[in-house]
This record gives sequence, structure tokens and C-alpha cells, in this order.
Amino acid sequence: MEKRSLGTSEVKITPILMGTWQAGKRMWVGIEDADSIKTIRAAYEAGITTIDTAEVYGEGHSEQIVAEALSDVRDRVEYATKVFANHLKYEQVIEACDRSLSNLKTDYIDLYQIHWPSGAFNSEIVPIEETMKALNLLKEQGKIRAIGVSNFSGVQLAEAASYGRIDSLQPPYSLFWRQVEQDALPYCIENNISILAYSPLAQGLLTGRFALGHKFDPTDNRAKNKLFQGENFERAQQALEKLRPIALFHNCTLAQLALAWLIAQPQTNAIAGGRYPEQARDNALAAQIKLSTAELAEIDAIGRIVTDHLDDNQIMWD
Repeated sequence: MEKRSLGTSEVKITPILMGTWQAGKRMWVGIEDADSIKTIRAAYEAGITTIDTAEVYGEGHSEQIVAEALSDVRDRVEYATKVFANHLKYEQVIEACDRSLSNLKTDYIDLYQIHWPSGAFNSEIVPIEETMKALNLLKEQGKIRAIGVSNFSGVQLAEAASYGRIDSLQPPYSLFWRQVEQDALPYCIENNISILAYSPLAQGLLTGRFALGHKFDPTDNRAKNKLFQGENFERAQQALEKLRPIALFHNCTLAQLALAWLIAQPQTNAIAGGRYPEQARDNALAAQIKLSTAELAEIDAIGRIVTDHLDDNQIMWD
């Protein structure tokens, strides 16, 4: 898989990244460590070398699983992890980074990201200048190679960038969830900041697996996803029916089509998770699909069947 530059940094990433929220187990149902390890390894073997995780995914468990899967090929992969909103004071950032380095069994992190802005989830308000000071020090020390932010608005991104180089933004972004296009994407294009889109398949909705009336386990985070509810869910089904002929033409799945469309957008890469090895292998194949300008426009229009009816709130869950 041909790699791309991460912002202006020296880090190179694959356009499809392996997402490992599920490997942390918390807020997911029926996840087994052995499956997670096999899946991460399968992603690597299929050409996905960039792995996204976070300290909050199972309180470090996801990071530990990533290390178990890939430590023997550490020099051939890129680790992206995140510090949570409750650890954004100067000393807390340093300590969190050291914990992540230990969990990942490595002496450097390729991309270290602020997971949520200060104040999220009732966390203490910490000036972004203080957090960035710690991140800049970690970069100078060689503990991290690049700095990113996640779930930041365009305004918050610009403020963070005034205190140091930001090379990536990680927002929710998919054919069915596109608020970032109106908010931060223009700034990212102008300033050569890579987009690492999470939930690129709208938490599985774009796979076409979930029919109308589907009920999730109440402990599954998708039970509160706005896209799986009411008229949003109905419109999504209409859009999926219109996407099926295009997927058929390319001899690919709906999921692969959605990923191919997303990584064809400016500056954009997709973080795709998976419970099982075959899902990781399927995700990797999306990088081989070439969509014409006309097809990209047609898929764009189909996606708007869903997105034109959503508000500007960037949070995907009620």
C-alpha cells in the first residue's frame, strides 16, 4: 500500500489505518484478545502499517494488544495513540506519554494526539498552550515524532497550531457524517494537515449489514448513534440501495466503496477497525479501488440523502 506524508512531518502513513478502539474491550461486546491480535496482525500483513489506538481504550489495554501483535515488526509500523481529556496538564501529558510508551513496548510514538479538547467529558479546563508545551517537549526529546489533535473544531485546531506544529486532525468523517467538510477541512487543506477519519464506515452502517429495525445491545456504543435512529436510519437504507450498483460495478463491498470514496477526498485517510482478520484484509483492499471523477460525484450526492438532514453537532452519539 503506497504511503502518504503525515502533514509536514517525516512520518509516512498508509491511507487506510487500523483502528483499535474495539481491542480495548470497554464499550464493546464479545471482543476476545486473541481475535484482536490476529486482526491487527492481518491488517499489517495486508499492507496497513499505521495503527491507531489511545490510552483510554480499555485503560491502556488496546495499546498493550497492539504491542503484542506488532512488537516484532515495530520498525515497519507507525503507532498513533492519544492522551485523554483528563490528562492535559503539563505533567499529566508527560506521564501519559510514558505510560503509552510502556504499554506499546516502544521508545517512540509516531503520532501523539490530544484525544478530546480540554473540558470534554466534564474534564478540567487546561489552556491549550500548557498542553502544547508538554507535547513540544516530548517531540524535542524524540519520544513522539508528530503531534495531532482529535475531535477539535476548526477554531480549536487553529488555536492549538499557534503553539506548535499540528500534523493531523482526527474527526468523525464518512459518507454519512461530513460536518468536518464545512468546519476544519478547509483549514487542514490550507495548512497541509492530514485528516485521519474515524468511524469511516459510520460504525458499520455503511457496510449494509444492519437492516431497518435492528436493535443493538444497550451496552453497545452504537445503540446511541444518531445515524441508527429514526428517519436517519431510513434515509441511510435508501442511500445504501443506490450505492449497491456502484459497488457491484467495482466488484467490491459497500464498505470498501465507502472507504475508497473517503480516501479520495482532500488530505483524507481512513481509520477502519475490525474484530476479525478477514475484515482487516477487506479494509486494506479498499486502497486499490480507483473511482472516476463522475463516480466520486455520484457517491457524494448519494451520501447527501443522509447528511443534508443532519444538524451541525459533530458528536455522533446522543
